[in-house]
Amino acid sequence: MTDLRTMRAPQRWIAVQRMIVGIWFAKSILTKITVVLAGGFFPVPAATERWQGVMPKLIAKYAADNPFPWYKSFLLDTVVPNSHVFATLTAIGEVGVGISLLFGLFTPLGAFFGLLQVVFYGMAVQQQSSGQQGFHVMLFAMMLTFLFSRAGRQWGIDGWLREKYPTSKLVQLLT
Repeated sequence: MTDLRTMRAPQRWIAVQRMIVGIWFAKSILTKITVVLAGGFFPVPAATERWQGVMPKLIAKYAADNPFPWYKSFLLDTVVPNSHVFATLTAIGEVGVGISLLFGLFTPLGAFFGLLQVVFYGMAVQQQSSGQQGFHVMLFAMMLTFLFSRAGRQWGIDGWLREKYPTSKLVQLLT
């Protein structure tokens, strides 16, 4: 049996977990993000056509049996009619959280926004299987751990920023 007093390098194991979760979120860069030209010449990230087509169908399916009337209404009356906006927001949000966690860059900020996404996604699928619920509960717990342990300080850019700029209030706040 492992005694917590002898646990070896817990911050490193949290960093490993942070990076794995970061990869899971960052995979959206391959499946949900594309680049479009705003005004015909300025490249900006946007949701892929595939994600724009799939997302409203998923949301409608999740909303059908959602136990929260106000959330069901939000999904059907706000998200689905504006799915092109929400598809882009979710895709960019997932990639942003993924990059933040993977590289340990402004990890508290990335974990906070990841926590929000997990709550919103979890509420959308609340009525589904206990596996779905458990998945979101675990992600929620991990995001809390990354946020409050300042997980990017170990094997992350946050640690480097704190060493490079030890007196910066902004660096202290964001790392």
